[in-house]
Amino acid sequence: MNVNPSNDITHSVSQSSSGFTSNNQLQVPLKSSKPRVNLSTSDFSASDSSSNSITSFKSLHDISKRTELYQGLISLDTQVKLVVIMVGLPARGKSYIVKKLKRYLSWLSLNVKIFNVGDRRRKLPIFHMSTPSPTDSSSSHTQSAISDHDDLTIHTSGFFDPKNLDASKKREGVAMEALDEIIEWIDSGGQVAIHDATNSTIRRRKNILNKLKSIPGLEVLFIESICNDPDIIEANILLKLKSPDYVHVDPIAAQKDFRERLANYETSYEPLGQFEEENFVQYFKIIDVGRKITTFNINGFLEGQCVFYLMNMNLEPRLIYITRHGESYDNVLGRIGGDASLTESGEKFSLSLSKFVEKHQAQFEKNITDNKKSSLPNMSLPNPDFTPSKTLFPSPSPQGCKLEIWTSMLKRAIQTVQYFDHSKFKFKKFSVLNELYSGLCEGMTYQDIPKVYPREFSDRSQDKLFTRYPGMHGESYVDVIHRLQYIIVELERIRNSVLIVTHRAVARTLLAYFLDINIEDMPYLNIPINYVFICEPKHFGNDLSLYKWIESTDEFVKVDSKILHSDL
Repeated sequence: MNVNPSNDITHSVSQSSSGFTSNNQLQVPLKSSKPRVNLSTSDFSASDSSSNSITSFKSLHDISKRTELYQGLISLDTQVKLVVIMVGLPARGKSYIVKKLKRYLSWLSLNVKIFNVGDRRRKLPIFHMSTPSPTDSSSSHTQSAISDHDDLTIHTSGFFDPKNLDASKKREGVAMEALDEIIEWIDSGGQVAIHDATNSTIRRRKNILNKLKSIPGLEVLFIESICNDPDIIEANILLKLKSPDYVHVDPIAAQKDFRERLANYETSYEPLGQFEEENFVQYFKIIDVGRKITTFNINGFLEGQCVFYLMNMNLEPRLIYITRHGESYDNVLGRIGGDASLTESGEKFSLSLSKFVEKHQAQFEKNITDNKKSSLPNMSLPNPDFTPSKTLFPSPSPQGCKLEIWTSMLKRAIQTVQYFDHSKFKFKKFSVLNELYSGLCEGMTYQDIPKVYPREFSDRSQDKLFTRYPGMHGESYVDVIHRLQYIIVELERIRNSVLIVTHRAVARTLLAYFLDINIEDMPYLNIPINYVFICEPKHFGNDLSLYKWIESTDEFVKVDSKILHSDL
């Protein structure tokens, strides 16, 4: 038994060839007066591919069984529940962090939900008069709320003044109501709840802990976003003007009101620190979008996953190109798996791909440069239309290298990038980008499989997500998710654009992450050969552009991205 009373613990994450895992630990519920007690367990691989435990089973419709099987891939204790409490001033990127974290954890097949306190606040009944403290003579409280035509209550800056006692009580009440909803949702089967609010005072955070600490098996992680960079703050303020609070307000008046709101919060803001450390509360601080991070007492597995993921995010404008290899001889014959070479058509696609990507990337970089010169850039971050005046994230890449090229280890993928100039781009090969391994079905056609393995074929037809191919190391889609975890984190960390040449199942899995697609739908996404999917990170997710190669004219044309869902 280890008792860890340290006041400053840096959380480390071990990395393996199949992804990353943190040291798994069973934990005792949080108690405010004692150190956290960790009961260490021996390390083991939760996913033993040789055992092939998900090859097939009859009750594929049993959701609880499927969830248990998948959680075995990512966590020792499937009963742990986590509540993430956001902390920070307005315009510090909390909602950006929240949306990214939800997308990642949902991709890992966890049941995740965001509870946004601001959305609940805007549904409060309208009230016009408030009670300032006796020492306050300001008239800013006389009208704290108005109604817009969407039946939302829009609160002006006076509503956020800590001296406005009526408003403070209402804000506290809404935050606690959201917490009550979290507790009810967790109790009904939820796994990770995110309380999205400022939670900027010790009093508020103490009330939150008092409500949560009595719930067995519940872990709590505070995440604070701090930003001292004026460029990013200004960009976030402009982004805030597009929020429901200001959607029908004159931009100049809206900006003035929001700055007054921000000033009100700053007068009472108390960052994470001594109180949390004295009570051994897990917390993670992100400063200037990851330029600096601080962790304290991070012990839980899920908490470690959150920290490792978020410490790798960045705002650099970039593109993620995802495509399958060119046509191979096995494609022509209808065989799955294998390591076949490209056909003549596949060779032509490869040459055309190199020209298309180089031209498209050059134009993207030119747009960034041109927009930097604009006197009135669109400062919605992350956005290629705005880059802070200071170099926030110096790139370790060689001068002029803005694109990396990643492939699987299979011949058809490597041959697809053969026409790119190796002196201009970084090339990397990853075995984790190999196609989903079909075990004993390697080299077979879809017409052959039901004849040889009728039961396995039937099982997989009912549930492609969780059913493994028969035989040693046969994989399911959840296995692919498991091995792509560190690729996703690396794609979040990297400052350059990346071209990924891979295979259908892997492309489906990557696109499900970037486009926030339900993993139940992931195995059925339509990913043909000769298409290039281009994802561009934005503040509220990733924009998708889709291009198709026309062999007869040897050109790429932009097509409707709805084709991605045409098989659903």
